[in-house]
Amino acid sequence: MTRPLPDTSAHGDLAAVVIRTDYEDAIAWQAVRAALEAPDEFGEPESWIVDDPAWAGADVNEVLAAVAADEHLNDTVTVVFLADTATMRSPLQPLLAVTTFTREDCEDDEEYTALTEYGRAFRTEPAGVRAISANLELANMDFQDFSAGAAAAPEQVFRADWRTAG
Repeated sequence: MTRPLPDTSAHGDLAAVVIRTDYEDAIAWQAVRAALEAPDEFGEPESWIVDDPAWAGADVNEVLAAVAADEHLNDTVTVVFLADTATMRSPLQPLLAVTTFTREDCEDDEEYTALTEYGRAFRTEPAGVRAISANLELANMDFQDFSAGAAAAPEQVFRADWRTAG
């Protein structure tokens, strides 16, 4: 069974795609959402948020299948963020950032191995979502740049201030 995505035609090319998969704690979700929507030095962040209980308990493979099946998102999105149980239970509110690229999207095994050197997913604080999404969509940086940042962090969570962190 495929879970329904809302109409994606209004999804902006630089908007981060965030799918909520945990519905146990409404207060935690409001805090995550407020963090996602907080302005930064670039202004108001743009996120396309799926907040539909039909997605409760969805796993990474279900989310990736839905994105791949959607004509607009499949052509424009290289990373998707899940607000899952770990997001809602941790004080860091770390969303799961997952690359939508598969081996078939890469030129060869070497390119795919480099892309997934630290895995297909990593955790990021909400403030990192905008930087990750925009830089990947603009091809300023690669997924492995961000996943390496998360892997090097003590909590294994990418921080938005990673370039200035000592």
